[in-house]
Amino acid sequence: MNFKQYNFQPFIGEALEELGFKEPTDIQQRIIPIIQANKSVVGRSQTGSGKSHSFLLPIINKVDATKDDVQTVITAPSRELAEQLYQVALQLAAHAEQEIRVVNYVGGTDKKRQLEKLENSQPHIVIGTPGRILDLINEQGLKVHTASTFVVDEADMTLDLGFLHDVDQIAGRLPKDLQMLVFSATIPQKLQPFLMKYMEKPQVINLEPKNIIAPSITNYLLPAKGKSKMAVLEDVLGIGQQYFTLIFANTKQNVNEIADSLKEKGYDCAVLHGDVPARERKRIMRRVHNLEYQLMVATDLAARGIDIEGVSHVINYEIPKDSDFFVHRIGRTGRNNLPGTAITLYSPDEEKAVNELEGIGIHFQTVRIKDGGFEEVDDRRNRDRDRKLLKSQTEADPRIRGMVKKAKKKVKPNYKRKLNDQIKKQLKKNKGTDFNRKKKK
Repeated sequence: MNFKQYNFQPFIGEALEELGFKEPTDIQQRIIPIIQANKSVVGRSQTGSGKSHSFLLPIINKVDATKDDVQTVITAPSRELAEQLYQVALQLAAHAEQEIRVVNYVGGTDKKRQLEKLENSQPHIVIGTPGRILDLINEQGLKVHTASTFVVDEADMTLDLGFLHDVDQIAGRLPKDLQMLVFSATIPQKLQPFLMKYMEKPQVINLEPKNIIAPSITNYLLPAKGKSKMAVLEDVLGIGQQYFTLIFANTKQNVNEIADSLKEKGYDCAVLHGDVPARERKRIMRRVHNLEYQLMVATDLAARGIDIEGVSHVINYEIPKDSDFFVHRIGRTGRNNLPGTAITLYSPDEEKAVNELEGIGIHFQTVRIKDGGFEEVDDRRNRDRDRKLLKSQTEADPRIRGMVKKAKKKVKPNYKRKLNDQIKKQLKKNKGTDFNRKKKK
């Protein structure tokens, strides 16, 4: 399959050639025909699936540049996401014979100047954060009543950040016969009332990831084993050639503490969380793209709105409570089939969280640090199984119980190891040698 089947205008073909796009991705094959048929859609797809082009290609292709009015409104939950969509849209529209006006409206920019420009002309495509777009509508500057298409990108993140009310207000100002396109990595229950309010029998495209974690990613699980996580993190950062490493923590406070500790050790690292002002975020991202940083410490919600090329390593300093966040984190590396490494640090109290991740199909390679590298160790689940089996056999055999009681009275160096050896010898003598048989299974 190729893009010629969609009969895009020649300038779109030039843009695709410039990008080096040969074949549409799975979500593009599913979404583009629906949008071209002027139908509403709810699309669920993993990060990096080509979702942005799936709606921007048909939207820009149908813009009537002879009209001086808004034809499409696109909301994104963060400035960074809005900027990404804006840059993609500009690239696709660049070769059009008549100018297609694409404008990006986000918080932290000059609203007065934006209103002045709107007095003279309206953009064809509006991209921006919900709050700023709604402000411009309320100020009577942005005229969205002419729009025929409304896109809500990253709807689950929009909900998480508390912006769904603003999106609702924007939708209420748009025509009733609106084509609405909603894209999200997940479709939480709290999003359903909004979808039911504005979308009547939409097409639902649910593209489950072929692999929860891309096959190009090596996914390590690294137990702290009595060391502080910061000490383990320092050990990890000293291993191999790390082009760009993204370190995740669950709270703003923890991000700051990790970054401060790393800076004390001489590391120059960027920090990204919800309390970082907009101007500072722009400065940080500019430095990141200029390769002035090799490390960033971030929270989930702050990092979901950014796109950094060449992330070689993702380190989970903490395991997130939401498994979707874990998948998003890992998906920052190993893109475009390039090799990537994910490392999850965990302490004994996080065993349950690790088990839950494995329960949804995430596979780890348990390792330890040895000789300046990672060495695979026995799967911790096998060791847990052996301990439980040993305990049950011990409790069932009166001779072994006697050994345990005697050993407790005579506590000597290495007594636990010696005791375990004695117990295993006794179990071998027992009828059926259950321990060894079950271990082999």
